[in-house]
Amino acid sequence: MANEGEKNLIEILEENVEIDVGKYIKYVQAPQCGAIATFSGTTRDTFQGKTVVELRYEAYVPMAIRCIKSICSSARSAWNLDSIAVAHRLGPVPVGESSVFIAVSSVHRADALDACKFLIDEIKASVPIWKKEVYTNGEVWKENSEFFERRLELGNGVEDLAGRVCSGRKVEVDEHRKKGCCAGKVKVEDNGATDSR
Repeated sequence: MANEGEKNLIEILEENVEIDVGKYIKYVQAPQCGAIATFSGTTRDTFQGKTVVELRYEAYVPMAIRCIKSICSSARSAWNLDSIAVAHRLGPVPVGESSVFIAVSSVHRADALDACKFLIDEIKASVPIWKKEVYTNGEVWKENSEFFERRLELGNGVEDLAGRVCSGRKVEVDEHRKKGCCAGKVKVEDNGATDSR
């Protein structure tokens, strides 16, 4: 649940529902905002020399939404943001179509750009959404490199700002404003907590 005054739209879309990019951009538009940063993750046609037919996504939806809300709260604690919209598709996503879309609005561009990068990196690293790559000659479940790197660093879990666990690490943004646009670091603390829900 978003905190009072937070304007977030988080949607995990059912199979065969395409992302309406215009809907999410319109959601984050506001007269007081001078910047809207977006990210669209699309299915590409090749991977390591193999021809990709489509990607297929599955998710544990209640936890995915809870994790994305926590990531949005972390972004809001680091940057001055007006609105955030995140959409992720489930099921098959053919070549050229978007599987994930993020839109962030803020008064100034640096906040929107940095937060947008943070959001996609954290979503790929910690949200329970799984991807299968389907090739012309087979298929394989893929682990995002961000998830793999995070797991090697710390083990499992992300704790949100309210102390709830989403997969046992606390995600904090470190020195984004000092470094400028999209050059900050993410600090992750392992607290060993587990989710009791």
